[in-house]
Amino acid sequence: MHTAETAPELVNLRERSAPRRKANTPNHIASSMIKLQLKNRLFGKKRFPFVLMLEPLYTCNLACLGCSTERHTGKLKDRVPLEKCLKALDDCKAPIVSICGGEPTLYPELPELIDGIIARKSHIYLCTNAIKLDRNLFGRVEPNKRLTINVHLDGMKSTHDYVTNRKGVFDNAIEMIKQAKERGFHTMINTTVFKETSVDEVEELCAYVTQLGIDGILVSPGYQYETVKRDIFLTKEDTQQKFDRILGFADRYPITTTPLFLEFAAGRREYKCSPWSTVSFTPNGWKGPCYLIGQRHYEDFESFWNKTDWDYWESREDNLCQNCAMHSGFEASAVMDMATSPRDLYKMARWNLG
Repeated sequence: MHTAETAPELVNLRERSAPRRKANTPNHIASSMIKLQLKNRLFGKKRFPFVLMLEPLYTCNLACLGCSTERHTGKLKDRVPLEKCLKALDDCKAPIVSICGGEPTLYPELPELIDGIIARKSHIYLCTNAIKLDRNLFGRVEPNKRLTINVHLDGMKSTHDYVTNRKGVFDNAIEMIKQAKERGFHTMINTTVFKETSVDEVEELCAYVTQLGIDGILVSPGYQYETVKRDIFLTKEDTQQKFDRILGFADRYPITTTPLFLEFAAGRREYKCSPWSTVSFTPNGWKGPCYLIGQRHYEDFESFWNKTDWDYWESREDNLCQNCAMHSGFEASAVMDMATSPRDLYKMARWNLG
């Protein structure tokens, strides 16, 4: 998965790039995360949700190559009712909600869902392919500091259109990013690294969207879903090689992936997984043990939380965990472990200040 848009163009983009923007977590989100950890440590809790992955529907207008089958084959009529979505947040009390799916802009009750989450003082990352952003979000939802539009981009034009299996998706996403910024929305992208991903192209994409004034870039290795039969996913060695190179240019762009996680992905440090940090509520209920592995679904949060064998899944012993280095499992591990190292605390403070 690479394009011919590389060397000379990349050099020119680097030269035109503005000085590095703040690659930090916005202050209101950072303060919520600090309060969350202090509160739970005070009560002696070592496990608690950081993020709710809220999938209100499994309906999508794309069938991307790296996406699990269930996330784009569901019927709109089977979507989660608005009140159940909000109850899921009330039950898990996560300070951050990632609205995903499926394609969340297809969820008819999206404006009411966003309003309900903001009313609960949680922060939203709306993960979208941007195809319906202008029709289903702009004009229906006002910008808010607690709302971030997170646009999926897996490379430059030919690569992204190949991954999404449709021509024109990249151009539309770029136009929607420009409109979102013009309208005052906090806007970022996420990009997934696959086996065939060119790291040069990852940097080219970072440079390109930085020129657009993007507020953040999340970079993460793809997870090897069992329902995806194509050999496109990274082995542990692949991940380390590619992310070692990404780590080398990360401080030149507004990459929101923390330096501690990038060092982990590059094989420079080791962490246990924290599957409990990112809990998932779907049209089938609470998904366990994690966002990526759906061995069992539970009707209520208490059953999901108490019946999942967290010790086992933290250990990464299962075959399904061997090549996983997803931020959903390890960013929290990096943050929790940071408190034991003054050097890591300093590194994160410096990064968070840009």
